[in-house]
Amino acid sequence: MAGWLACLVVMAVAGREATRALGVFEVMELRSLIGLCLLYPLIHRGGGFRAMKTAHPWRHVLRNVAHYGAQCGWLVALGLIPLAQVISLEFTMPIWVAIMAVTFLGERMGLWKNIAVALGLIGVAIIVRPFGGDVGIGQLIALAASVGFATSVIMMKALTRTDRVTTILFWMVAIQSVLGLLPALLAWRWPSVTEWGWLAVIGFCGTYSHYCMARALLHADATVVVPMDFLRVPLAALTGWLVYAERVDLLTGLGAALILAGNLLNLRSAGGPSRTKP
Repeated sequence: MAGWLACLVVMAVAGREATRALGVFEVMELRSLIGLCLLYPLIHRGGGFRAMKTAHPWRHVLRNVAHYGAQCGWLVALGLIPLAQVISLEFTMPIWVAIMAVTFLGERMGLWKNIAVALGLIGVAIIVRPFGGDVGIGQLIALAASVGFATSVIMMKALTRTDRVTTILFWMVAIQSVLGLLPALLAWRWPSVTEWGWLAVIGFCGTYSHYCMARALLHADATVVVPMDFLRVPLAALTGWLVYAERVDLLTGLGAALILAGNLLNLRSAGGPSRTKP
């Protein structure tokens, strides 16, 4: 999960720089294609493309349709409602993950896990400080995106029981390359040398962040792994301060402290690795 968080923070900077000139769908498409190239050493070490066969291809398709749709919904919501509201609704994902993990994976939500999720949500709310108001289409789209991300995580957890991590990642970049090809071609603009550099960073971080997440889900319950994603908010705030001189105030520090406390409680409550297939 430390690798997941580091990749996503770096990718946030690279994504901001790349989308200054390139369309979102083009960035997403090139991310998948570059990710496939960067993933090849793991594919080769794992036995080549023939070894990427799976007994559950449609599960991979459904998982990646949910993930790709969630990404698109999140980007659409950014243009409809304030960023603070988008982030707040995005971080309801652990709630949906917990519900789905209990319902479909047979995991248990104990007292400490519930407290960890609650502290994380409070910390995120303190940091982003969303404003109240009537629920509109933007809020509904952002909420749907959060459910889509949660669905993707739960389906990844289920897939780690039958497929290797490399296989899951191969299907991810392959399927999402197909899903995003037409939208990317409709708004294509050839990247500059600098933009190719940012795209390479996005491709690496976008691919290997999921590798880290899949490995984490292999060794622990989804209800243990996912609440750690709350740390992305204070880490992003710190990165914004270091890279873009964005101010970090007292409330941000308080929110980060609550998030850290929740994660420490969550890790302490973990009884050991989950019994999933390697």
